[in-house]
Amino acid sequence: MIKRILLFFLIVSFSLTIFSFITHTHLQEINRQKVIKTIIIDAGHGIMENGGHNGAKGSYSYEDEICLAVSKELVMILHKEMPEIKIVESRPTEKIVALHNRAEIANENKGDLFICIHVNAAVPIRHSELTGYKTVVSYTGKGKKKKKITRKVPQYRYWTTPNPAKGTETYIWGAHKNDDKEVAMRENAPMLQEEDFKENYGEIDPNSPEFIALSLLKTKQYFKRSATLAGFVQDEFAKIGRIDRDVRQRGVGIWVLQATAMPSILVETGYITNRSEEDYLNSKEGQQELAESISRSVKMFITWLEKQQVQSGNNDSNTKNENDPIFNDTKAFLLRTDKKEKKAY
Repeated sequence: MIKRILLFFLIVSFSLTIFSFITHTHLQEINRQKVIKTIIIDAGHGIMENGGHNGAKGSYSYEDEICLAVSKELVMILHKEMPEIKIVESRPTEKIVALHNRAEIANENKGDLFICIHVNAAVPIRHSELTGYKTVVSYTGKGKKKKKITRKVPQYRYWTTPNPAKGTETYIWGAHKNDDKEVAMRENAPMLQEEDFKENYGEIDPNSPEFIALSLLKTKQYFKRSATLAGFVQDEFAKIGRIDRDVRQRGVGIWVLQATAMPSILVETGYITNRSEEDYLNSKEGQQELAESISRSVKMFITWLEKQQVQSGNNDSNTKNENDPIFNDTKAFLLRTDKKEKKAY
């Protein structure tokens, strides 16, 4: 009888332990779901209304095609591995989406992460070679004082070769000491081509000191998260053998990073102007590797974010808090840049 009673208590104790473990695991899963609810995936560029491609061009492919393919692969993986998270595509088809619309889609869906997929490009390297000299005749003076002058002028042959630049880099919006506007000009080019530019953006100059000052309000709120996610992305790329060109801050305007009210990154997945990179970016294997790396980075970011919230008592300074004056300033900034609310500066 005593043995039966002891056996009964052992079974009950074991059952309670198992139930407690399952409950704890379930609560952990619920908490994880609360950390990140919505992820915005933005495929850069797109085909314009006139049928033309927008973005960088390789020897046989276009940036917008690769961006969409990698984004679709990433969306599929995230849906499969994180079904509890809502995934929103800002450019779900091959057609281009205006940059202000991309930011609106992200903000209206209350995204917790904004991941923009792009392809990099490098200008060809210019070469020159001395091929000889040309005799040039000129005259000075007039009449009897007129003199003939001959001089040898060097002649050069000029040509270009593809830039060997390769690798990945991930951009975040932040203070930057360099005045290099090349990336910003390339990524903002679509917005400058929109027919209703002033209607959608007002008199905004994304590189102006005033606009940058407003954007810094958002930077202060989301910088840490953006930088952390970007670091995870670059680390994962390095693990699969991609050349790590590091996380980079951009202090001149990349619209989709400035106008989204959430941690945001822009991933340059490789150089379309390098033939070997172009082949990789167009391959199914390459696109899958890139998407899997970004997906793993998101998982690592979620784990990091959970720890941050636990350490801060679920009061992470980067969390959206409507009582936070920085949040209110950022919200006001976004309303100011929204096409429905915005007035010309």
